Amino acid sequence: MSEQFNLDAYQRTLDTRVLQHDEHGLVLADTLCYPLGGGQPGDRATLTLADGRSLTVHDTRRDKESRRIVHQLDADAPMLAPGTPLTLTLDWERRYRHMRVHTCLHLLSVVIKAGVTGGNLTADGGRLDFDLPEGMQLEPQAIEQALNALVARDLPVSVKMTSGAALQAQPELIKTMSVTPPLHLPEIRLIEIDGVDLQPCGGTHVARTGEIGRVLVKKIESKGARNKRVVIALAG
Repeated sequence: MSEQFNLDAYQRTLDTRVLQHDEHGLVLADTLCYPLGGGQPGDRATLTLADGRSLTVHDTRRDKESRRIVHQLDADAPMLAPGTPLTLTLDWERRYRHMRVHTCLHLLSVVIKAGVTGGNLTADGGRLDFDLPEGMQLEPQAIEQALNALVARDLPVSVKMTSGAALQAQPELIKTMSVTPPLHLPEIRLIEIDGVDLQPCGGTHVARTGEIGRVLVKKIESKGARNKRVVIALAG
């Protein structure tokens, strides 16, 4: 299976074919749909068949055993035979907002220099949980100003690849304390925000920080003596 979202996060349509369809969902030869993971929701899409019928992909997951990407359809969707051709059209507006929020969360981890203990995002915003050093205080207005300053710099965002061994030699790149990158893999994907950040990530991102637009810090919550949750939202 070709995972096109890793090659071009901006591709919106794809001609592909069915590999397998059963009660668990639909597996395609190639896909644009990002599967749930890393705090980013699975993509939604429309599948158009040669006869004009359309089916809705309401979620996308990765099978834990086969590692194949499974597209989840409505319970009453017709079963499609292997080899059936179709066109996949991504729910682009939702995906693009995920990309904007995901890149913004990377910027948030630049602004707040502390270990990340958790995170999640939606099409409207997201949050990161931080394990703060003793005595460190968070000021919402200062964080919001710093985030928007990085957005306004319109920094290029790019993908790099590294090995597990190389990543182990640079532990400072791993900001997440609760999840360890798959160091056993021959290649590990990194997201670089030019001049300010480089960290392992399998999610989809915008090409430049300027695409994020204005960001709001909605609230900061205490999740323990040192653990603080910072919630952000896209202004538009």
